[in-house]
Amino acid sequence: MKLIDILRTAVFALRGNWMRSALTSLGVIIGIAAVIVMVSVGQGTQAEIDKMVSGLGSQRLDISPNVARGIGGVRMSASSFFTLNVDDVDAIRDEIPEMEYVSGSLRGSSQVVFAENNWSSSWQGVQPDYLVINGWSVVEGEGFDNFGPEDKVVVIGETVRRELFADGTGIGETVRIGRVPFTVIGVLGAKGQSNWGRDQDDVMMVPLETARRRLMGSMGLPPGAVMEISLAVRDADDLNYTKGEVESLLRQRHKIGPGDEDDFRVRNLAEIIATRTATTRLMSLLLGAVATISLIVGGIGIMNIMLVSVTERIREIGLRMAVGAGPGDIRRQFLAEAMLLSLGGGVLGILIGVVGALLVGQYSDLPTELNWKVVSLAAGFSIATGLFFGYYPASKASQLDPIEALRQQ
Repeated sequence: MKLIDILRTAVFALRGNWMRSALTSLGVIIGIAAVIVMVSVGQGTQAEIDKMVSGLGSQRLDISPNVARGIGGVRMSASSFFTLNVDDVDAIRDEIPEMEYVSGSLRGSSQVVFAENNWSSSWQGVQPDYLVINGWSVVEGEGFDNFGPEDKVVVIGETVRRELFADGTGIGETVRIGRVPFTVIGVLGAKGQSNWGRDQDDVMMVPLETARRRLMGSMGLPPGAVMEISLAVRDADDLNYTKGEVESLLRQRHKIGPGDEDDFRVRNLAEIIATRTATTRLMSLLLGAVATISLIVGGIGIMNIMLVSVTERIREIGLRMAVGAGPGDIRRQFLAEAMLLSLGGGVLGILIGVVGALLVGQYSDLPTELNWKVVSLAAGFSIATGLFFGYYPASKASQLDPIEALRQQ
């Protein structure tokens, strides 16, 4: 039999019981759609993590006070426990050669006013390296390089610029942060929302000492205290070594004895992100495995229905053999029926999966990223499912004895 004849016969046989054929394909439809949606969500999440890595920096360490450390059995609150200072920042800059950028920082929030416009925003007191470490770019005006640590100047984020100056840049204008006047010297490039939904552009940067004396004067900070120290190393391969050197240096400076708990914490963001990446990859594999099981179940359904079809059509098979059809022709016919069931389910599954992935990305917080290689692989998998699970019923049909088959009622 020619291929076109085999296909025509297979279509005719499936159309004769179309409801059963549609229900048989349902398992493949669900399996293919699930594979595409799950993999799209997994790859979208991975892309978001990669974006976060580039935003935070893969060569960065953050040092913060260890607020869980107790003194005399009493746990200290974050607002009253400042164990880091600008001398620590200077020591790291001078004594850690692997370090490229370092900055201490303070932070808070306040009302900012310009003319009749006002906005509640967060501010950060930083040193010049802070902008480089955190991937901030100044798109209008300039940064702090040409200003002193006590100058009353501010670099504002895109959200603050829009709320205070509408379409203007605000460069050279005077704004009040709390009760203190500041001159706007620059506007930061837009970053948008963070992975946690926070508006990264709703921020103001001022020199570190200005923040300490003008914006935090009433808090009674220890002399030179900072809330956090951020640093970036020249070579990512030196990150773990640099972390150990920083810990050793700070333990020495803070006079922490052997076995005593540190009054600071050094976080390697690359390790945290790598752990999250591994967790996401594992979850993607788990979801993909569940979806693949659905596809296998659909294939088993095809094999089951094809076996039932062989049993129902024994007399038809006998007649075909009696008029000259060989075992190969019978095998190819039933294989064609199984592949049409699987391929039809695969096409519908791909359409549902692509639409489902787009809807998930549009109407949920889960990021999605369609990979057309995965879609192509799903199509190939649907064909393979038909071949694999259709071969046994087709082989069984081709091995029937024509005389015994004709005796069936």
